[in-house]
Amino acid sequence: QRRSLAPSQLAKRRAGDDDEEEEDRHPTMTRKRQKPVSETESGECYRSPFRKPLAQLTNRPHCLDSSQHEAFIRSILSKPFKVPIPNYKGPLGLRVLGIKRAGLRSPLHDPFEEGALVLYEPPLLSAHDQLKIDKDKAPVHVVVDPVLSRVLRPHQREGVKFLWDCVTGRRIPGSHGCIMADEMGLGKTLQCITLMWTLLRQSPDCKPEIEKAVVVSPSSLVRNWYNEVEKWLGGRIQPLAIDGGSKEEIDHKLVGFMNQHGLRVPSPILIISYETFRLHAEALQKGSVGLVICDEGHRLKNSENQTYQALNSLNTPRRVLISGTPIQNDLLEYFSLVHFVNSGILGTAQEFKRHFEIPILKGRDADASEAERQKGEERLKELISIVNRCLIRRTSDILSKYLPVKIEQVVCCRLTPLQAELYKNFLKQAKPVEELKEGKISVSSLSSITSLKKLCNHPALIHDKCVEEEEGFMGALDLFPAGYSTKSVEPQLSGKMLVLDYILAVTKSTSNDKVVLVSNYTQTLDLFEKLCRNRRYLYVRLDGTMSIKKRAKIVERFNSPSSPEFIFMLSSKAGGCGLNLIGANRLVMFDPDWNPANDEQAMARVWRDGQKKTCYIYRLLSTGTIEEKIFQRQTHKKALSSCVVDEEQDVERHFSLGELKELFTLNETTTSDTHDKIKCRRCVNGLQVRPPPEGSDCTSDLSQWNHCADKRGLQDSVLKAAWDAAVTFTFHHHSHEEQRGIP
Repeated sequence: QRRSLAPSQLAKRRAGDDDEEEEDRHPTMTRKRQKPVSETESGECYRSPFRKPLAQLTNRPHCLDSSQHEAFIRSILSKPFKVPIPNYKGPLGLRVLGIKRAGLRSPLHDPFEEGALVLYEPPLLSAHDQLKIDKDKAPVHVVVDPVLSRVLRPHQREGVKFLWDCVTGRRIPGSHGCIMADEMGLGKTLQCITLMWTLLRQSPDCKPEIEKAVVVSPSSLVRNWYNEVEKWLGGRIQPLAIDGGSKEEIDHKLVGFMNQHGLRVPSPILIISYETFRLHAEALQKGSVGLVICDEGHRLKNSENQTYQALNSLNTPRRVLISGTPIQNDLLEYFSLVHFVNSGILGTAQEFKRHFEIPILKGRDADASEAERQKGEERLKELISIVNRCLIRRTSDILSKYLPVKIEQVVCCRLTPLQAELYKNFLKQAKPVEELKEGKISVSSLSSITSLKKLCNHPALIHDKCVEEEEGFMGALDLFPAGYSTKSVEPQLSGKMLVLDYILAVTKSTSNDKVVLVSNYTQTLDLFEKLCRNRRYLYVRLDGTMSIKKRAKIVERFNSPSSPEFIFMLSSKAGGCGLNLIGANRLVMFDPDWNPANDEQAMARVWRDGQKKTCYIYRLLSTGTIEEKIFQRQTHKKALSSCVVDEEQDVERHFSLGELKELFTLNETTTSDTHDKIKCRRCVNGLQVRPPPEGSDCTSDLSQWNHCADKRGLQDSVLKAAWDAAVTFTFHHHSHEEQRGIP
């Protein structure tokens, strides 16, 4: 008979024992005993036959010796764990939370997968070394995420490998910076996103290389960077983009970003503009950052400005500078960029100037002696050998494999009679002309240069000065037509505006192409607006007055194939860098800039990844004017850049520095002053000759001037129609057709 061992039942039984003892003392007393609940009157039992009787447990274990106990425990531990599911063949939970896996460490992605981009490969070990190595310290492969490596082109894969080697100190021991100097349109943004994602997730030590990264860019590109990160990484990462807000809000976000620590930071990428960074640098200097990327890094060409100083004080060993045009004006600016990413590899600024800049510039001058040229070449080779360890440069020729044909055309437009009279009248009256010829450059000299540039665009831009009879424009108001008003634009008064009007009209009537109009002056953009309203062209305009958020919206809308806008007006100062305007395939550069980088950046807006149509670039210059002198100065700077950055050895020395000082002259007898100066021998009686005549030594460093043509040489139907309408210009062009094997 089973008896319960519950404490309450034990207490009752003890009480029953006391009753039995009492009964023994008093036999006359009877006790009524209860029948078992499991039996009936007839003796039947309802207990289940499958239930075994309970065995009474005691708190005292069986007496076992130590050997029996150890054998018993070993028998328990020797039984492997089995999932209590019949025929279960799944994983047995090797990656249990909180339990470290045994065995060798493994890379984040398979290095042997087809198409894998391996940035680091551990050294091969012999079988003996593999036995001795500490498994917890064995290096692993660093492999780019297949999501990104599948979309990288060959030159981009090479670029990512170069960047990773530089920032991890494997190319230059002790230095962790580099310059990504690829030309526009080669995918520098994608390469840098790949670098950031790899550093944030893996390293040879099987842990993230960095915790946080900062991207500093022009204000118009902050939202573009954010969109690019979202595009290529999807929801894998959440960047923090700061493109507006009050000072308190921005400081709060920056402090929160800098206080993030750990292997999985919620927002590991900060995207911020140069202006915002400079104003809030104090909040970012309180901690450390693993990597900083400076887009359009040629902004850091002056080591004395506040932006350079603020970025240089940021506590980060790894620095990447992105610039398609690292040399813009002189070698000392180039030194500033290299010194920012890898301090000390070129010495101090004074040492660099003495050892490199002065000999190289003397050797590049057209009046240099043979000894100076030889010394300049030697110093140039030495500079290239040092810088090439931390600079990667590929030209846009690579894009010819992936993008449509690009035809770049320099259009020289004659001045109208009104412009010519105003120009000559100014040269007679302006006093700064004499000062400039004497080698003195004053504020009035610079003002005169600006006035002449505006006059070349359209007489309306200097009409107010004529009304006020400012210096150089006294009596000029009488030259304007009777009843002239600036409220309406009159294209026939400007040679360039006349050509532009023809180009837009022919493009609109013969194709569905869109056009980008670029100028350095907002006043010129105002004239474009008046012209568009007169011709009823739909347009959008981007200049410095537009907010950052609105810029991104109008660019996205213009690039949409369904958008009705025909023209995109762009201020080269506000949005000439980094914008992607592939919705258009024709771009008009209305006026040149002293800095060739600004023009190159602006002209690269349409010939980029995603472009499907043949691209036409029109560079408008007023014939024989200061604009051609500016263009010639650009030639000198670009020749210097091609020597140092592109390593071209046969760049001709067409212009001496003395010739470039002749700004205030007007040549009315030439079709192109620049073309005359390069002494082109490809033209016979003003006609194009292809190939060049035998014995010709014309190897112009102006790639745009490789072919010269009259009307019979025109390949662009729009320019042919414009030529038929007004024979007021000549042109020269450079086409990428030859690079693709197109005759």
